[in-house]
Amino acid sequence: MSHDGVGTRPGRGAVMRAAAFLTTGVLALPVLAGCSDPDPAGKPLAGQDVAPAARARIADGGTLRWAVDSVPETLNTFQSDADATTSRIAQATLPSMYRLDESGRPERNEAYLESAEVVETEPKQVVLYKLNQQAVWSDGREIGAADFAAQWRALSGKDSAYWTARNAGYDRIQKIERGDNDLEVRVTFARSYADWRSLFSPLYPKEVMGTPDSFNDGARTRLKVSAGPFTVRKIDRKGDEIRLTRNPRWWGEPAKLNEIVLRAVPRDERATELAAGRLDLADVDPAAARRIAIAAPRPENPSASPSGTPLMGPDLKKLTPAQRKDKERFHGFEIRKSLEPSYTQLALNGGGDGPLADERVRRAVARALDREKLAETVLRPLGLPAEPVGSHLALSGQAAYADNSGAIGGQDTAEAQALLADAGWVPGGPVKEKKKGEKAAGGAADKTGGSAKKEKDKDKDSGEKTEKAEKDGEKDGESKSGKKSDDDTYIVGEDDKGADEQDGRPLAQDGKQYGGKQLSGGAPGAYAPQGTAAPAGAATRQLAKDGKALTLRFVVPDGEGSGTLRTVADRIGLMLKRVGIRTEVTKVSDESYFKDHIASGQYDLALYSWPGSAFPATDARPIYAKPVPAADGSLNVEQNYTRVGTDQVDQLFEQAVSTLDESESRSLIRKADSRIWAAAGSIPLYQRPQLTAARTDLANAGAFGFTAPVFEDMGFLKKGAKGQPAPSSS
Repeated sequence: MSHDGVGTRPGRGAVMRAAAFLTTGVLALPVLAGCSDPDPAGKPLAGQDVAPAARARIADGGTLRWAVDSVPETLNTFQSDADATTSRIAQATLPSMYRLDESGRPERNEAYLESAEVVETEPKQVVLYKLNQQAVWSDGREIGAADFAAQWRALSGKDSAYWTARNAGYDRIQKIERGDNDLEVRVTFARSYADWRSLFSPLYPKEVMGTPDSFNDGARTRLKVSAGPFTVRKIDRKGDEIRLTRNPRWWGEPAKLNEIVLRAVPRDERATELAAGRLDLADVDPAAARRIAIAAPRPENPSASPSGTPLMGPDLKKLTPAQRKDKERFHGFEIRKSLEPSYTQLALNGGGDGPLADERVRRAVARALDREKLAETVLRPLGLPAEPVGSHLALSGQAAYADNSGAIGGQDTAEAQALLADAGWVPGGPVKEKKKGEKAAGGAADKTGGSAKKEKDKDKDSGEKTEKAEKDGEKDGESKSGKKSDDDTYIVGEDDKGADEQDGRPLAQDGKQYGGKQLSGGAPGAYAPQGTAAPAGAATRQLAKDGKALTLRFVVPDGEGSGTLRTVADRIGLMLKRVGIRTEVTKVSDESYFKDHIASGQYDLALYSWPGSAFPATDARPIYAKPVPAADGSLNVEQNYTRVGTDQVDQLFEQAVSTLDESESRSLIRKADSRIWAAAGSIPLYQRPQLTAARTDLANAGAFGFTAPVFEDMGFLKKGAKGQPAPSSS
């Protein structure tokens, strides 16, 4: 799970980073959008931007210092506390039978696999893997059936002594055998499994998977045996870094770099570390990206949106003193940009007895949103394709993608108001005065965002930073639309002017809503202290029902890297205000945002992200599965944090994962997605931007998009050598 700027996907184990959604089975659905298109999957919205260069142009040797979010607690991607750095290390050091191509589709990894195919379907599905005869572990032993079998037994779910985060797919295997020779592995499935290509990526040696003790503890802090272009040399927790060195037993093209140092650097410190020459490669937020882009303006990536503005701004000839300093400070760096293989969505909590338990209210929220404008808010200022995501289960370019948003319909204020009226919410109805401490009509309001004093200090600090930023010309941050109350909660839309401005100009000035800073300007009067009455004659009066006003609690993270989310939340609040829904925005700490609010259901509305998986029938099922009562009376929601689900969607996922007809499986996935849209448990908004600062002489690294890094080809250009232009995906 992650919300923007915080966290990432921890490999194929553990919890995927995150969305929410789901469905009801009673609606008559329209024909799938895009089905008349011969390829509804389309193309990726943006290609990778890695400064490609042939290996002959790259110098041998050197150390790449690469910023990561953390030194991982474990090197085992199948454990619950695995994180993005765990996955990155696995990519560099362990076999993967399949990896994603530039369109986010699985492709055979030739370094490990000569072929893999379904050789039998009756009476059981059998997949025959033929391994690369040169593939060996770093101790010299051949990769073989014993490693496959050990991983299956560990992840099958049959032995509770293995502390696994998940066993999807492995629990469908009946047996694993050696084939006609040591390089063949036969995998027999007890139940047909469409997503068999998702398995054994990564593959751990039998020394790790062979016993519960070795699985639970043996690979947490070191990998004694590996099989990639690099090996783990050292994990320095005090120094916050991991050192990877060339694998002398690697049989492929030798790694160009001697060493890769993964350094844990907080996002808000990366610009400083880059300027000081202590990093060569780092994902950065938009505010830092603009500062760095001034130093080395680049032609726009051909795959970027032609309607987008250049990242560094429209006029480089008129630099402020601060920008001139940045041009000096970041000399030798450039920004490479693409879209992450993940999307941000609005989650609507349909659990409990709040207003969003009523599907009509959820659908009204969906119809009130202008998703195109929200995508433009985030992506257009970065020069990236500003198209809303049309699927919960895949992204443009992936095989299962089709724009199914027609199942809920586009922005329509009148339709949203009609749905609310049908649900009994009427404008100007009598409202009982809330008692002190009583929550609004929305979900539970357990505030864990810190004391009022602490938040006031943080706001003061933020204001001082913003004032300095404005003087220096760094006008990146959130749109500041008004005031908030002392408990860091405020009502969006109490001043009608903010909603009117929505149609006349952007709700926040483009390019100034990032970086977690408060920025003066924006829509004046959009916020008012909690409890302030709407002005007389407001165009859209507050809706009420049974004496309660329709106010939804919108929980957002307050961290430095989450400014984009807060801006998007503000704009959503103003859009909802136009149909009579007020939003009570509550900022909480990044640490408590997911655990104490999203996972526990203490919210009405929230923003966070899910990855676009190449295997949605497997990976998305726990996210959309219908919650079921547990033995202790609690509700088992798996990863379905919106708590909305139906038997029909569950059945579609099961059918999709059980058929070996790939076309039929895609069709079933798209049908499931249409029903998820219709239920309005979550609303996909936009693909997340990926902005990477890199040394100008660093090749084959940067904003990777869907594609996994090719670690052996990364390196620094020889003196006088130049990279090749990035290919266009259009």
